[in-house]
Amino acid sequence: MTWSEMQPLLEQASWDTLYMVGWSALIAIVGGLPLGVLLVLTDRGGLLQNAVVNKVVGQVVNVARSMPFIILMVALMSFTRWIVGTTIGPDAAIVPLAVGAIPFFARLVETSVREVDHGLVEAVQSMGGSTWTVVRKVLLPEALPSLIAGATTTIVALIGYSAMAGTVGAGGLGDLAVRYGYQRFEAGLMWITVAILAVVISVIQLAGDLAARALSHRGRSTASGLRLWPRRPAVRAAEAGPQAATVPAAETTKAL
Repeated sequence: MTWSEMQPLLEQASWDTLYMVGWSALIAIVGGLPLGVLLVLTDRGGLLQNAVVNKVVGQVVNVARSMPFIILMVALMSFTRWIVGTTIGPDAAIVPLAVGAIPFFARLVETSVREVDHGLVEAVQSMGGSTWTVVRKVLLPEALPSLIAGATTTIVALIGYSAMAGTVGAGGLGDLAVRYGYQRFEAGLMWITVAILAVVISVIQLAGDLAARALSHRGRSTASGLRLWPRRPAVRAAEAGPQAATVPAAETTKAL
């Protein structure tokens, strides 16, 4: 097979893969983010502690994560046909991809949110902040670098899932590698497909790492700035010892 014959096949397969991964990643993030936060809030010592809800949700997430993706695709065929009207093609692949990625990302969100300093949560609560305020102002902003890293890991995993989905008629680069590269003994096309997948994964991983690192540095800079903020002279005087107590009140007022 010549390059002129390969090129249109590779272009179409690449767009199909990006289409499947893009939509399924968006659905996974939208569905997995609140699910992961709910697991943290309803856990022991959480703001919405509820053992029953936590156990049920956790068990559902565990079962969904433990199921191999190929089996999941077959098990969801009826549901996929009900949602999109077909079980083949990129549109049909989005359904099992999203269903498989939601619990995966939810566990990553749970791990990220648990790493947030509990002292910040207590500080917001002491000022009268509600649970929604704690989630919106503390948990998600503080966990954002780790959440970005988790989203990157999820997208990379979805690319691998999409390649497996191609073996059962989902289209994309996996389907191209199997139908043309393997079944028709076009080794060159198969290795080009592998190279494209490797490049796409490397670019996504690099972008995710840079974004997470930038957000992490910004968070540390902000925290350092707050710690280095000059304290009031009266506080410094109180810490200086009894001699500082002889400082006239007028001078202290002038210093303030």
